[in-house]
Amino acid sequence: MKTFIETSLPNFKLRFADTGDVSLILGFIRELAEYEKMLPEVVATEDVLKESLFDRKMAEVIIGEYQEEPVAFALFFHNFSTFLGRPGIYLEDLYVKPKMRGNGMGKIILSYLAKLAIDRKCGRLEWWCLDWNQPSIKFYKKLGAVPMDDWTVYRVADEALYKLASDL
Repeated sequence: MKTFIETSLPNFKLRFADTGDVSLILGFIRELAEYEKMLPEVVATEDVLKESLFDRKMAEVIIGEYQEEPVAFALFFHNFSTFLGRPGIYLEDLYVKPKMRGNGMGKIILSYLAKLAIDRKCGRLEWWCLDWNQPSIKFYKKLGAVPMDDWTVYRVADEALYKLASDL
């Protein structure tokens, strides 16, 4: 039996995903990747997601349902700030189906994650946003989010990751 979290938006409820949601989560990831023009980069499979999310518990997923239909998701995990000496919540993905945008669902999900961060004694809630995604940037700034302009994200992946690991 699924446990729902009531929200201030009528007929919109949140819940934590379970193993029966793996296919749904992968579908949301693909929809988000298509929106971000990055669909070819999605190599995740249901088996990989099941292992990472539910067997190894490397991240958590919130599902947003409107009138009992899944219409949104957020995938997040804990990071740690050495300066604060506390964990934080890092939001990897937030996606609301296009037909449901503009109804406050994204804000409710972010509000829930903020509450979760406070309840878990986290020092911050943070995420990345693509530079071209002006609608999201405007939305985030309206919520009080501040871009970290002094920081540049670096990534080591694919062959470079294996090469770096071999330099040990």
